[in-house]
Amino acid sequence: MKKKLNKKDADKILNILEIRFNNNMSIHKGLVWLEIKKRLEEDTTKLATLLMMEETGGEPDVIGYDTDTDTYIYVDCSKESPSGRYNLCYDRDALESRKKFKPENSAVDLATTIGIELLDEEQYRYLQSLISVDTKTSSWIRTPEKIRKLGGALFCDRRFDTVFVYHNGAESYYSGRGFRGILKI
Repeated sequence: MKKKLNKKDADKILNILEIRFNNNMSIHKGLVWLEIKKRLEEDTTKLATLLMMEETGGEPDVIGYDTDTDTYIYVDCSKESPSGRYNLCYDRDALESRKKFKPENSAVDLATTIGIELLDEEQYRYLQSLISVDTKTSSWIRTPEKIRKLGGALFCDRRFDTVFVYHNGAESYYSGRGFRGILKI
């Protein structure tokens, strides 16, 4: 269910990304906007994904470059967990296991629809080392298979200037918990 990107939407998201890039130079030192822009213009599918990240409240920004894979790394940098991604249980199995009061979707399914992956714990902690996020909300993170098989799922937040990792039943959902995604371009 990828969004078709027209010229107007492409220009809109490129403008938003450029402004955000210029306003947050401390999180992507050494990177050059024109190189990133060229890569984005060459891959309109990824640009459409960034637009969907933006439209769901993620405020995506580039936080690094992976020399091994020759990719730029975009993540959701919104101050709080993206507002268009709340009230989600962890994954499809959790959603289907609920007998009553099912949420409309799961974090993993919505991430797949958008075209991103949930951050894992290491990626989440790296983001928190760059900027403070989730001081009032929390975000589901990619959960190790061993924990998921036992019915659990992990989420993180920042309180008392410390990043915490917690567990919950994967079928749970809350109005203040969403998820953050990662996209490599």
